[in-house]
Amino acid sequence: MMSESKIRKPANESKSQSDYGILTDEGIAKLRERIGIQTNKPAPPHNYEVTWDGTRHFAYGYGDSNPLWCDRDYGATTRWRGLIAPPNFIYTMGEPGAPKPSPEIKAKLKGDPLAGLGSYQAQMEIEWWRPLRPGDRLFKRNAIIGVQVKEKSEFSGRSVAEIQGWLYYNQDEELVAIQRGTWIRAERHASAEKKKTYDLPEAYSKEYLEKIEAAYDAETIRGADTLYFEDVSEGDELPTIVRGPLRMSDVIVWHLGWGMQLTPPGAFGLSHRIRKKTPGLFTPNELNVPDTVQRLHWEKAWANKLGIPIPYDYGGLRETFLTNVVTNWMGDDGWLWQLSCQHRKFVYHGDTYWIKGKVSKKVQQEGRNEVHLDVRVENQHGNVVTPGSAIVLLPSRDAPVSLPEPARCGIDDMYAYEVERLRQD
Repeated sequence: MMSESKIRKPANESKSQSDYGILTDEGIAKLRERIGIQTNKPAPPHNYEVTWDGTRHFAYGYGDSNPLWCDRDYGATTRWRGLIAPPNFIYTMGEPGAPKPSPEIKAKLKGDPLAGLGSYQAQMEIEWWRPLRPGDRLFKRNAIIGVQVKEKSEFSGRSVAEIQGWLYYNQDEELVAIQRGTWIRAERHASAEKKKTYDLPEAYSKEYLEKIEAAYDAETIRGADTLYFEDVSEGDELPTIVRGPLRMSDVIVWHLGWGMQLTPPGAFGLSHRIRKKTPGLFTPNELNVPDTVQRLHWEKAWANKLGIPIPYDYGGLRETFLTNVVTNWMGDDGWLWQLSCQHRKFVYHGDTYWIKGKVSKKVQQEGRNEVHLDVRVENQHGNVVTPGSAIVLLPSRDAPVSLPEPARCGIDDMYAYEVERLRQD
């Protein structure tokens, strides 16, 4: 939801003042020169290794008590023969895996070719190929995999879809997952949000709080009660789950499992040394003390300065809620293969999430029993804040699920495939 260019100062010495904030053919061409160049995230991962503590803390951070990732011994009785990590645990991992860039590559990556333009998250897609188990390490490489020009868009003018790909692989160089994020880059005068009236949270009635409590009490995790492909019908509803109302304490617990993501980890003296290296990630608070720009997710005064009425949530949290409703439903023997979603509205502190899903299609192809789902997150006002879709693989009564394979086996080959797939001639 947050515009990246609001929280970081663009650095592009070669861009003339007259071109700053203007979408030019030259800027688009320079951005396209970066397609396929593999880079590393500068901050270290929250977790270097999969552990029972790490998976449990992460799951508790989004309200999930599934024993498959929260109980050290439960998984021994399942098809996995041990504990596995929840799908979105990849967010907490990813040691740098990209090769050291040459001077020529460094020059190509300097600055932002579209400096001054707005940057708005439009879509997130994830594809999982194998589970993470205790002791696994995970490496990550990032690259722009697509730059697609839209002459007319919802932003009322020309825009660019910048598609980033994060490829994850384990210590044996086996591909584990890919994450694809799309950001819309557009001129601010064209993309400035229309004046919208957002429904802010209000005091809850006793009756509505009782409705939330009843939903929490009714939540079930299928677990060992196998859901077979033959028993699923198009139109079936997934059991709804609730999360919220969102409190500051929930955000704290979420960070304990998720890490900080944007702000490099470390407090006090460690934070001081980080600020010396990346001062742009810190701005003065009301006491004139440098503090992370990320605090708009918990500090009202800073959110207000950025034009947001009160602190709001993270897209990653909602993505994890969507996987939660699916894994509750599919049980231990299913496999969540793909998830795609769009974050369309803010969810503020005090808002409530209702996470829902429905079977849209069943299909058997290439030996897979695929169940396609429409999933969504609604708030307490009934507004869909994050629509999405997912594909789950289920066992049949004749055979268990076979894990899906990536389109290509090698890291470089997979990136080449993604770039070719998204190429816009």
